[in-house]
Amino acid sequence: MAVGATAAKLHLSSAAAAARRPSLLHLAAVAVLCSLSYLFGIWHHGGFSAGPAAGGATSSSSVSIATAVSCASPALTTAPSSPPAGPLDFAAHHTAEGMESEAALRQRSYEACPAKYSEYTPCEDVERSLRFPRDRLVYRERHCPADGERLRCLVPAPRGYRNPFPWPASRDVAWFANVPHKELSVEKAVQNWIRVDGDRFRFPGGGTMFPRGAGAYIDDIAKLIPLHDGSIRTALDTGCGVASWGAYLLSRDILAMSFAPRDSHEAQVQFALERGVPAMIGVLASNRLTYPARSFDMAHCSRCLIPWQLYDGLYLIEVDRILRPGGYWILSGPPINWKKHWKGWDRTKEDLDAEQKAIEAVARSLCWKKIKEAGDIAIWQKPTNHIHCKAIHKVSKSIPFCSNQNPDAAWYDKMEACITRLPEVSDLKEVAGGALKKWPERLTAVPPRIASGSIEGVTEEMFVEDTELWKKRVGHYKSVIAQLGQKGRYRNLLDMNAKFGGFAAALVNDPLWVMNMVPTVGNSTTLGAIYERGLIGSYQDWCEGMSTYPRTYDLIHADSLFTLYNGRCEADNILLEMDRILRPEGTVIIRDDVDMLVKIKSITDGMRWNSQIVDHEDGPLVREKLLLAVKTYWTLDDSKQ
Repeated sequence: MAVGATAAKLHLSSAAAAARRPSLLHLAAVAVLCSLSYLFGIWHHGGFSAGPAAGGATSSSSVSIATAVSCASPALTTAPSSPPAGPLDFAAHHTAEGMESEAALRQRSYEACPAKYSEYTPCEDVERSLRFPRDRLVYRERHCPADGERLRCLVPAPRGYRNPFPWPASRDVAWFANVPHKELSVEKAVQNWIRVDGDRFRFPGGGTMFPRGAGAYIDDIAKLIPLHDGSIRTALDTGCGVASWGAYLLSRDILAMSFAPRDSHEAQVQFALERGVPAMIGVLASNRLTYPARSFDMAHCSRCLIPWQLYDGLYLIEVDRILRPGGYWILSGPPINWKKHWKGWDRTKEDLDAEQKAIEAVARSLCWKKIKEAGDIAIWQKPTNHIHCKAIHKVSKSIPFCSNQNPDAAWYDKMEACITRLPEVSDLKEVAGGALKKWPERLTAVPPRIASGSIEGVTEEMFVEDTELWKKRVGHYKSVIAQLGQKGRYRNLLDMNAKFGGFAAALVNDPLWVMNMVPTVGNSTTLGAIYERGLIGSYQDWCEGMSTYPRTYDLIHADSLFTLYNGRCEADNILLEMDRILRPEGTVIIRDDVDMLVKIKSITDGMRWNSQIVDHEDGPLVREKLLLAVKTYWTLDDSKQ
């Protein structure tokens, strides 16, 4: 400690003397002292380590970075030194049987929530939902708590929680303790969705309409539309169950966004995310789905129980909005192939026949073409432009085209019974909005929305530069977090401020996926470009909760998010939401101005996170820094339940 005191006195006396000298000498002295301070920080804190690699050995590839933040000039605010708590450990420890909980937890600013909140979803809270109309399932939409209703505590993991199995094993197995619900295994026993096997769940890959398994079902679809040539990359699964359809599409390089409501089929979306499959809580009710127009190459419903024929075809009209020009809609289950199944469905032939005719009529009004009905599967295709459709609508009474609407607006915006207009084209063969490259070329190709200039203030050059920038940044992340470069440590990643999806694009060759969230308070028009790249995501206002269960992401990335929301809502509300959706021993990367990170760290120190502020990849003279954090493992024991 004497060395530290001497260094501090030297710093102060030298700075005072320099103030009385010419400015050039002043600057030279400051530069020397900053360098000495930085080197002293490295010596004092032992550097920043990524934690042990597989097998317990320290990775030789990891780069040590001083936890002290260096100064750039006399005016630059510096971060306070962290307590000498040692290097952060990014490894997962609570995976094997016989694990022990932490011996003791330090008293923190934020207490643990009661055990009843272990599966708390703030905007889909079951008790709050009962205040809203049941008509058209409005009560199952997002209804977020008012400020006075917010939980100000840490959502606990259930007792016995373990880190999920690594991908691809997680597709087929999950720990029972992590999602302790047997309801689906009983209710869907004959449909092969899920079964309990001792201390774990097994997912055989079955479904209501694919008893031979999701793989065989997808093969049947591939006989009708091209699933293997890269023309189909993004898919939407409505009423997804445990997301086996999306899980088995991943091996075909097709990325599905699966959604289902929080309803009587308890925890189906939670099971999907536990398996390492993209999913969100969602429902077709009165609001638009939280995606821009022309997002998905394919949409799917397998006995999803959505009344497509009702409300003037409103739900099918919404699917039309989010389908890309030339995109496909797949329907299996009632009423398709009703002549074979009507007795098993316990419905009359007349009722099922009328339902199918009504769905066919809505599809024709949308100018969809029926590709094929083969066995239990029917497929329609959306037109590539609206030249013919407009001509037809001039002479026939049908669903009108929308006027004066923003087709991409989808954050509490109501669905409308009108056709979303496609961008204008000059030729019948032209694809409205621009044709996409096939996967994987579309990932790095300039998205048509950017190339056409339809995203204000964004140029092709900016996109290309952003793509290269994130390759560099992700390379730096992997150098300081060794496990990020190791297969199996991280599977579900969340980018809270995705912009063009550059973070996700830079990780595309790793066995993981990224949910790209675009804040509604920024330039939300970039989400359409993210989908054109072949990635997935959603709109989100981070002053509210996310439509997901607790403990569903292994790593959360937040680039300039807190600066964006500064003055809009409290930082601790956002951080508590991050803690809710982050798995125990999960990792957080926050990139922001150093002053903002100092404030953030003062909050996370009271949230059972271990964190350190480290320098920007371009060195200590950059004001932007990184806050790297690990959520500690803890659960509520029986005495606290």
